[in-house]
Amino acid sequence: MARIAGVNLPNQKRLEIGLTYIYGIGQSTAQKICKDLELDLDQKIKDLTDDEVTKLRTYIDANVEVEGDLRRERSQALKRLAEIGCYRGIRHRRGLPVRGQRTKTNARTRKGPKKTVGRGKKGK
Repeated sequence: MARIAGVNLPNQKRLEIGLTYIYGIGQSTAQKICKDLELDLDQKIKDLTDDEVTKLRTYIDANVEVEGDLRRERSQALKRLAEIGCYRGIRHRRGLPVRGQRTKTNARTRKGPKKTVGRGKKGK
């Protein structure tokens, strides 16, 4: 089992797909990495030699921002937005959609399940 950037890559997957298990590496980045290192995209992870795994590990450490560093950077960016009180920061803080989507209906992913509001008591 190959361990790169603190992630165990699944043995049965193709290299191109297995690399996407690392936070910060998508399919296009995985293809670029394989092309730069001249590795076969269709090769299974279990068939990689120790030398190839070492090459992958050093390349990713040097050239791609992944896992902890990337997560930390993203969370700091959100904290900064909330701290300066900009519109996007306020939306993040309130758990509402950030990029202009409608909220009268929809937006359930951000807002969570509906909270039913009673109609209150009728006076006299």
